Amino acid sequence: MPTYKVPLRDMRFLLNEVLDYPAHYARLSNGSEATPDLVAAILEGAATLCQEVLAPLNLSGDQEGCHFSHGDVTTPAGFKEAYHQFVEGGWQGLSFPVEYGGQGLPNSMSVFKSEMMGAANWSFNMYPGLSLGCINTILQYGTEAQKAQYLPALVSGEWTGTMCLTEPQCGTDLAQVRTRAEPQPDGSYQITGTKMFVSAGEHDLASNIVHIVLARLPGAPAGTRGISLFIVPKFLVNAEGSIGQRNAVRCGSIEHKMGIHASATAVLNFDGAVGSLISEPNKGLEAMFTFMNTARLGTAIQGIAHAEASFQGALAYAKERRSMRALSGKKEPDSAADALIWHADVRRMLLTQKAIAEGGRAMIYAAAQAADLLFNAVLENDPATREQYDNRLGFYTPILKGFLTEMGLEAANLGMQVFGGHGYIHEHGMEQIARDARIATLYEGTTGIQALDLLGRKVLIGTKGKCVRDFTRIMIRFAKPHWFARGPIGAMARSIIKRAIEWNVITVCIMLRATKDRDLVGAGSVDFLMYSGYVMMGYFWALQAAKANALLLSGKGAESAEFYRAKIQTAEFYFDHLLPRADAHRKSALAPTRSLMQMDNGNFAFP
Repeated sequence: MPTYKVPLRDMRFLLNEVLDYPAHYARLSNGSEATPDLVAAILEGAATLCQEVLAPLNLSGDQEGCHFSHGDVTTPAGFKEAYHQFVEGGWQGLSFPVEYGGQGLPNSMSVFKSEMMGAANWSFNMYPGLSLGCINTILQYGTEAQKAQYLPALVSGEWTGTMCLTEPQCGTDLAQVRTRAEPQPDGSYQITGTKMFVSAGEHDLASNIVHIVLARLPGAPAGTRGISLFIVPKFLVNAEGSIGQRNAVRCGSIEHKMGIHASATAVLNFDGAVGSLISEPNKGLEAMFTFMNTARLGTAIQGIAHAEASFQGALAYAKERRSMRALSGKKEPDSAADALIWHADVRRMLLTQKAIAEGGRAMIYAAAQAADLLFNAVLENDPATREQYDNRLGFYTPILKGFLTEMGLEAANLGMQVFGGHGYIHEHGMEQIARDARIATLYEGTTGIQALDLLGRKVLIGTKGKCVRDFTRIMIRFAKPHWFARGPIGAMARSIIKRAIEWNVITVCIMLRATKDRDLVGAGSVDFLMYSGYVMMGYFWALQAAKANALLLSGKGAESAEFYRAKIQTAEFYFDHLLPRADAHRKSALAPTRSLMQMDNGNFAFP
């Protein structure tokens, strides 16, 4: 099975050299404690937890899965002990306010930790991971009493949290939510209904589970305008924060899934469960988007986590497994055959995985900076800056969630392919990565939903193309000084400027044509998202290559020369072999919808 090693060198390259996180943290109101030494110590500590505690449980957790009996869920062997170590280390509260027991560090610190945990053991990561959105929602919309009641135990990790949206009759279409909330004389609500696909909805890791639940008040408007949001704990919580009696919410079953077997995905039955309103009546969906955006960025991390894990497993195998001779001649004459890594097609697969993992990591870390700056603007009560970074993060989110999960799945499948028939065998661990990765393109909104959010809500309606113009200005500002550079850096810079212009042209074309053909938005949205993802990743690869080249030329990177050269070479591979895929997506996004919509529904299949 793959042995996961946290890619600390690559993380440090992005943090300290490409994105200049030390200067970034110095700008933040809550960043003064995040010194380079402290950040390095936290990364090392998280790496130890992931490599020595979480990664060894990944395969065994998948084999055993969760156990369900009479409403109770037991996690696989070793999970409770690992979760105890996670809580004891204070990892859940890394980026939450000190007043609730957190360490008060910037949000991005939690992103770095989540990436490591996700690559080591995604199923385990789901339990504390869902709590992050729960905490953020209560922080932003909860009353002071609710914050005092719930946040200390959630921030410490003593309790976990969930998101309860989906019901048997509706998935993405939340206008169909039927769960009811009946007001009570004491100001509480009785919540009645069934929620499904609730990740970490029931388990034995924490003493309480705090459910964030969408439901309807009596007389609420139809559709999404009539949805409210409620806090419904598994055990009732007293005013001072202690646990009371069991609430009327029970786990009816857990799903039998393709992957993430060690993560309990629950059906929850609320039978008059006591809940409290969070945010304003009938504005629950707005508040829930805080939770959903946290989860979507977390799912984007899953894309690079699985790409990294699969790449590490495939690379080790390709170096030791020998088969046939390289087409360019014997590479290992003393062996019966050459190692797989000498074969051009295997190198193509490995470099694709590497480019996805490292390019996606740069995208995630840049988005994490935007999230830090957004939170800082909230702390400083700066509405203009808040709007700027809220818009930037809103633009990033569907691209990162949609594109990186699709690419992460591709990388996971390539890992199996490198192993050949052995990749299909459970004990090698590669097929588990592919199974675990498959859900990432589905939950928290499918790729199609992310694409509609990007093209419809963010680009066409929300900003009328401004979000694309803003990001492409960043691309051009970076690339212009490198326009006349020789070698790969100059070629990448010129390509980046061409793509920036092209991205704006595509956006305007769709905007104009969509006024006459509304189906164009739905027909072309996924291709537009994928095009956007390839171009955005191209920019971040050019950024990394330019920095690596500058360090080599300055002589400051002599001790890491091979690392920097590998960065430039991987960037060249991306521009030669992966970025050209954007051309096909561009053509498809602009293709007429007639051939898509002309067939009568009855002609899709014949009896």
